[in-house]
This record gives sequence, C-alpha cells and structure tokens, in this order.
Amino acid sequence: MSKLLEINDLHVQFNLIGRRVQAVRGVSLDLNVGETLAIVGESGSGKSVTSKAIMGLIPNPPGEIAKGSISFEGKDLVQYSEKQMQKIRGKEISMIFQDPMTALNPTMKIGKQIMESLIKHQGMSKHDARERAIELLKLVGIPKPEKRVDEYPHQFSGGMRQRVVIAIALACNPKILIADEPTTALDVTIQAQILDLMRDLQKKTGTAIILITHDLGVVANIAQRVAVMYGGKIVETGTLDELFYHPKHPYTWGLLASMPKLHAKTDKLLAIPGTPPDLSDPPKGCPFAARCPHAMNVCTTHMPEYTELSATQKAACWLLDERAPKVAPPETIGVGGTNND
Repeated sequence: MSKLLEINDLHVQFNLIGRRVQAVRGVSLDLNVGETLAIVGESGSGKSVTSKAIMGLIPNPPGEIAKGSISFEGKDLVQYSEKQMQKIRGKEISMIFQDPMTALNPTMKIGKQIMESLIKHQGMSKHDARERAIELLKLVGIPKPEKRVDEYPHQFSGGMRQRVVIAIALACNPKILIADEPTTALDVTIQAQILDLMRDLQKKTGTAIILITHDLGVVANIAQRVAVMYGGKIVETGTLDELFYHPKHPYTWGLLASMPKLHAKTDKLLAIPGTPPDLSDPPKGCPFAARCPHAMNVCTTHMPEYTELSATQKAACWLLDERAPKVAPPETIGVGGTNND
C-alpha cells in the first residue's frame, strides 16, 4: 500500500512558566491510503497533541514542534506557514473533534456551517454549496435533510450533531480524516451507529482515518492498525490482530486487561496502578517503568530500542531483549478475556 502520511521523529513541547512539557517525544508513524490507524493510550499520553501537530494546530506560543517532520504526499507540513496550512485543513486533511456542541457554532444554521468550506476550498456558488450540504446530511444519515439544513445545532440530538460534524469534515472529500475521540460523549447505541457510519463512509470515499481514542472497544470495531502511545512515545505498533492477540509491551497488556469482559468471572475492573510520568521531567528510561510490574534496573536508566516482531509489529521493551527473563503476558488479556497465543 502507498504511504499517504509519514511522521518521523516528531517532538512537540510546550514552554510554560518555569517548565517545559515534552508532550510528544520522538513519534514516528505512517498512514496508508484508505487505511484506518488507531492511536490509543491514556489521557496525557500525547495522542491529541500528535493529531493537532498534523493539522498545524499547535498554538505557538506556548507550543512548538521542536524537531521532526510530517510528510503528506511528500511535502513536509512542519515547514508550512499558517497561510499554507489553511489550504490543507478541511480540504486535504479534516478533523472530527470530541465534543460536537463545541465544534459547531450555536449561532449559525447547520447548512451554512457545511457550506463555508465548500465555498472557500471548492469555489462553489451558494446555491451549489447548499445542494451539496443537503447531499452530505443525507450521506451521514440525517433524516429530512432539506428541512434540517436550515436548523441550528441545539435542535439536533448529540448523535445527530456528531453526524453533522462528520458531514462538515467530509465536505471537501479529504484524503485524511482525523477523528479525535469521536464517540466519547455518546451512549453506546449511538456510538455504534457513528462507528458504522465512519466505516461505511470510508468504503464509499476511500478516505484514510486516524482514530484517536482510549477505548479499545472502539478500536476493535474500526481499525486495521494500532499504535499504542504512552508518555509521549509510541511503545508498540501492529495490526489489530497482533495487538489484541499477540501484544508484547506490558502497557498494552495493562490496557487489554482493563477492558470489560462479557464472560468475566468477576465484575471488578482491573486497573494499571500508578500515574503517567510528568513530561516536564520525563524519565530517562522506559516511560512505563515506574508502573510496570516486570521493570528491571535497565528499564529506569535506558530507553529501549524497538524490536521488530514482524513486518507490521514492533515494540520498545527491554523484556524483548534476548538477555531478559522470559515473562508471559497475563491470561486476562485478549478478546473475550483470554490470551489467544
């Protein structure tokens, strides 16, 4: 598959009063044409900062991309000016934000909000943009789009508002759609509908998707590849099956073990003890060492290199070193609550 986006050694920092927060520390990722890549991890792991760096939305000051490149179709977006990025945002790369109510302008009719990018990026007339807005509302499953195009956001339910946000993001047929926690504020039934919609739209439009989430259930429903992020770093990447059935990093084990299981013998949810590292004073070694039950002395002093586990899977963990003791993953991981190795 051809690569649409390549992120190489990305470092993003925020210069605050008295401290410098290193939110993203050497992230390298790629996205193929028509693929769905999920970036998962706890709050504060750097997922959303990475996505905003792709969109050129890191506020400067206090934030800055200190190092690295973001190559989109061979062009490094890090070197783009704000004026150049305005031509990319919405047209080539679009974003679905977490809360549809804050993403939409409450004082503007839905149709006009969809029409804005069509008029700006596609040069459409108001009449043609309105017709396209109605088509998009119909595409994302809004009933009676000819009527609802003239309504305001408060007249829509939470799930319908999220559909409108998706319609706005898809208006200019972007090549990449970044979905930042797109179902967090929705109940499970609406969540499933939105995921089905995104899958269906991807088949119809061929848009590549980057899904930012902490919910592995969402990942299992939509992603082809997964990148696990912790402490500003990618600790493991692989295909969906590799990450769910053959995970190799203890942090990935912890995330999978904390998933609710349908046939679990107990209703107690497992949790990873401890808290994420302070990225204003990041650890010298593995970022997960302080919370890892298998940590060795080397884990706290030296950052592990990536071990290539297959053509598609790699992980950064000292346990994968041939000199390390052999540690089996817990039996609580995997789909259905068991490890399928």
